[in-house]
Amino acid sequence: MDKNQLLTKLWEQYADITPSAKKIHELLEERGEEIQNDHIAIRTFNDKRVNIDVLEKPFLNVGYEAKGEYNFETKKLYAKHYEHATDKSAPRIFISELELEKCSTELQETVQNILNSCDQNVFNDPELVLSGSVWKGNSQAIYKSLLEESEYAAWMYVYGFRANHFTINTNALKEFKTLEELNNFVEESGWKLNASGGKIKGTPEQLLEQSSTLADLYVVDFEEGAIEIPSCYYEFALRYPMANGELYQGFVASSADKIFESTDVKLQETK
Repeated sequence: MDKNQLLTKLWEQYADITPSAKKIHELLEERGEEIQNDHIAIRTFNDKRVNIDVLEKPFLNVGYEAKGEYNFETKKLYAKHYEHATDKSAPRIFISELELEKCSTELQETVQNILNSCDQNVFNDPELVLSGSVWKGNSQAIYKSLLEESEYAAWMYVYGFRANHFTINTNALKEFKTLEELNNFVEESGWKLNASGGKIKGTPEQLLEQSSTLADLYVVDFEEGAIEIPSCYYEFALRYPMANGELYQGFVASSADKIFESTDVKLQETK
């Protein structure tokens, strides 16, 4: 599988449970915009079977290189981002993992049981990053127990290995010169934005501004009955030039921390 096939499959899998992204994409294209993707984000656990070292492999195989590292103390997350070595138009890849050893014994045991329940050969699949929930993620009780401690872990239980969000490169848009203008367009078109930490996270001084929709709600069929669970969201990024004139390529941990909350059930309750 080459780079374009990998990225296309990630988009198709993501768009299938994030109809808002497809609609926003289409609305912008109708206005004559050509959408470029800034980055794709993926979640996982730091268990050696599925950690960043495992999920990065398909990207390294198609020419990506590891760049920045990030820590999110409150959410107990560690992340790395990747850039393509030769194709500068290729989206960055952002992979985060939940640091299980920092979580409660109960959560650690639950995640271990989830991973142990799988055919262990599935973790050797070169397309694991596209495999969704490879375990039987159909217990509302397990979902809710994880949710009490970590929204991130609860999301992983339901949705598994897939793109958590795609991101519009606002710099490449013709009509929208600021993130505020794009945000206004998105809101006027009927979508709610993640307002945690402000609708725009980051500043020109930090060289990166980010915003995002609240995640779509997707009906999940649990064994106790079907309920709506936040799925994925669409992000928007505007990058600023560094002292050498080149656009900043990395991420701002304090901003990303708030972007993670776009899938938070509590934010959905205020939607």
